Amino acid sequence: MTVKKFDFLKTMRSLKRPSSGQLILLGVGLILAIATFIFLRGFVACWQLTSLPGLPPASCGIAAANPQGTPAVNAEGTPLTPDILATSSAPQVQLPPPWDGASRVTILVIGLDYRDWVSGEGPPRSDTMILLTIDPLSKTAGMLSIPRDMWVNIPGFGYGKINTAYALGEAYKLPGGGPSLAVKTVENFLGVAIQYYAQIDFTAFERMIDEIGGLDLDVTQTITLDPLGQHNTVYDMPPGRYHFDGPMVLAYARARHTEGGDVDRANRQQQVIFAIRDKVLSLNMLPTLVAKAPALYQELSTGIHTNLALDDSVKLGMLGLQIPQANIKKGVIDYSMMTIGVSPDNLDIFKPIPDKIRVLRDEVFGGGAISPMAVGDQAQLLHAEAARVAVLNASGISGLAQRASDYLTSQGMNVVLIGNANEHPEFPASWYADGYTTVVDYRGKPYAMRYLMSLMRMSSGQIRTKFDPNAQADVVIFLRGDWQP
Repeated sequence: MTVKKFDFLKTMRSLKRPSSGQLILLGVGLILAIATFIFLRGFVACWQLTSLPGLPPASCGIAAANPQGTPAVNAEGTPLTPDILATSSAPQVQLPPPWDGASRVTILVIGLDYRDWVSGEGPPRSDTMILLTIDPLSKTAGMLSIPRDMWVNIPGFGYGKINTAYALGEAYKLPGGGPSLAVKTVENFLGVAIQYYAQIDFTAFERMIDEIGGLDLDVTQTITLDPLGQHNTVYDMPPGRYHFDGPMVLAYARARHTEGGDVDRANRQQQVIFAIRDKVLSLNMLPTLVAKAPALYQELSTGIHTNLALDDSVKLGMLGLQIPQANIKKGVIDYSMMTIGVSPDNLDIFKPIPDKIRVLRDEVFGGGAISPMAVGDQAQLLHAEAARVAVLNASGISGLAQRASDYLTSQGMNVVLIGNANEHPEFPASWYADGYTTVVDYRGKPYAMRYLMSLMRMSSGQIRTKFDPNAQADVVIFLRGDWQP
């Protein structure tokens, strides 16, 4: 039997080269194959004829019946989610870089609604939102409380109560979950950059209060306190000074049924925060708490969720305790800054008055939160705001104020006063005592301040806020030798 050997090279030489027509047919075939693959992939991804696990991609347009993507809610406004969503956790995003110890830090503190936990009808809404800020350079801090029923634009979902942002982020498994969407919502609402969040569960809060031995609080009006838990005792507290343990402090901070409603509650929550600070300082508890920080963090980790590292948390806590109380500004968005309304689904809401909220924001955050609560061309916004600017020479360099005024005027600023700082005692010398150029906002002019920060390349440490509607100018620039036009 003869076995024929296969000669690969000979065989290849014997093959004919394909004609140009065959090459064209081959190309068309490849294109059709790719198109068929893309079609089938999209068809299968958006398949609805039978039940398949997972969510279809946004490109399928399946949510067209609900164009804003807002989920169904119960009577309390809590988003209701399918079982498949309720059984998995939201994807996490990359942690922010460690705090450098010098930059302004802003943290959104979130407390969740206990009723939503009990009902088990879906991800909980936020019960409390407090924005905290600390500026290490100027040794100042601030806190701003946001009512839970504020009607705002929630990114990706349209308008809704601000307390539903957390629940929506959890329900739809957005990157970073509820905290991330809550942070973005508050950033858009207030125009403040937020680096960190801290979401605290009620049990962890009670444990922290008990760890420092409870708090002494002044109750200024009769209030009913209802600590969490079944078969608990409800207390009617007349005005007076009381020592409360963790559960009672939480009940005091959460109580809503007083004449001022949510505004009263926000003020009580800030009262509790200052009481915690005073307690730690008065008993010199800081060294003990710092020593116990890793153990406490480990114990409370299931109830405290944050993207702030433990070391940074300790550093910020120590910095916050070093800031004098006079340098800590606090604010509550109250009824003078919003109107009461009804949502399209008949829920009671607060509609914000942006101009008034912006003034409060700038009083609390000073120069570190200068982004506006609106969008548009920067030059147009600056022109519309029409801020009156004073340029005062505090450097001793002859003619510096005039040269700076000419430069700023050429850039669109409305300069109404030029002179030497020592000739204007109505503007305190303490504003320019640090040796570097300082800008003071007297009337809440965020566009002018933002423009000046960019134009003059200033840091947040060179910005001050002192609300005074009777000031001769809206914005005052104290020039020192560190800046030249």
